[in-house]
Amino acid sequence: MRWHWIFSPFLIISVSAFYTPSDGIVELTDANFDSKVMKSDGIWVVEFYAPYCGHCKSLVPEYKKAAKLLKGIASVGSIDGTTQQTIPSKYAIKGYPTIKIFGATDKNKAIDYNGPRTAKGIADAVQKSIKETLDARLSGKTGGKSEKSSKKSKNSGENKGKEGGVVVLTDSNFEKLVLNSKEAWMVEFYAPWCGHCQKLEPEWKKAAKEMAGRVKFGALDATAHETIARKFQIQGFPTIKFFPPGSTSSDFEDYQGGRTSSDLIRYSESKYEDVASPPEVIEGISKKSIDETCRNRQLCIFTFLPSIFDCQSECRRAKIQILSDLAAIFKKRAFGWVWIEAGAQMEVEKAFEIGDSGYPVLVAMSPSKMKYATQIGQFSTSGIKEFLNSVNYGKLRVQSVQPAHLSNNFLKIVDTEPWDGKDKELPKMDEIDLSDVDLDEKDEL
Repeated sequence: MRWHWIFSPFLIISVSAFYTPSDGIVELTDANFDSKVMKSDGIWVVEFYAPYCGHCKSLVPEYKKAAKLLKGIASVGSIDGTTQQTIPSKYAIKGYPTIKIFGATDKNKAIDYNGPRTAKGIADAVQKSIKETLDARLSGKTGGKSEKSSKKSKNSGENKGKEGGVVVLTDSNFEKLVLNSKEAWMVEFYAPWCGHCQKLEPEWKKAAKEMAGRVKFGALDATAHETIARKFQIQGFPTIKFFPPGSTSSDFEDYQGGRTSSDLIRYSESKYEDVASPPEVIEGISKKSIDETCRNRQLCIFTFLPSIFDCQSECRRAKIQILSDLAAIFKKRAFGWVWIEAGAQMEVEKAFEIGDSGYPVLVAMSPSKMKYATQIGQFSTSGIKEFLNSVNYGKLRVQSVQPAHLSNNFLKIVDTEPWDGKDKELPKMDEIDLSDVDLDEKDEL
């Protein structure tokens, strides 16, 4: 056992290190760290500790258990951060205990262990590191992670994106997708080996699915994308932050609430109400414009307005304003808003079985179920509001869009020219002058 003697004119204090050689834990120092850890072919688990640290003392029995569990599998070491300065400084150790895992294939990429401070938690992290080493060697890679392992690490949120609408964030896309976004974001910074992160994953997916069209949910692997993780000073996992539309690197809010889907949804809804602008009412002139407006929405509201020949610019703008007012009223709902000139998208009109009863006609469609309901009543703010509330709460009978009117599981859309905002008149017919025409009896009118 190693003893440090601190001399004072009044007393002598003895301080002992936490571990002995019989514990299977190697005492590391500034002098031996490179030779034992960095030049080793095996995996190392290293604890940076301080003798006065209460949490370090609490970790001692579990760390000893971990050393026994990992005997012959990985090396376990400890370094006193109060007496050894160079190595703790090199790894920017700011708190105790700090545990790092140095993998077998790339010692320069030490992984911060932020999982449970238990023998099992540490052993699980080592098991993951072993798997990554095997994957690398089986694929013929001699350094770093294998392509498969690296892809899994960097894109471990990819399954989230497929299953629950969670966007995979990286160092390269974070600024474009989040900081330059016109939408609000909830972002989880996680580590693949983190038990709390794994527990959060299904709740995160549920919240993302519920908030689709209002608040985007993203996930960034902070162990693979260190630039963004450092930028936002991520020190523990999972860390959750809310980014309002048009955020800057300092314009965000740390989420401190519960980690159930209902907690996340409640918080997201409250923030969305504060920052969200009403959705735009767009003119449906292409498959792209309609698809972007309607996909992943709870409902998409289609309004077929009269021809510009029947309802000139002032008339049309008044009706679009009604839709804009309603979009503001229902902004907390995941609705998309589209207006289409009568006759411009005939396949869509056929899909909704719109007859010749007159325009405007308003239809509420569920993009995920391809079911719809048509408003019967006055085209007014109050009338449409009552209709949409009835649809939203399942009080109206709905119909299914027939497959014959679908293309790739969505409506058949053609590209059309956008309205120029002006009045239009029917072309004038040229008058025919019959004064110089000789008509005989057979040609009399």
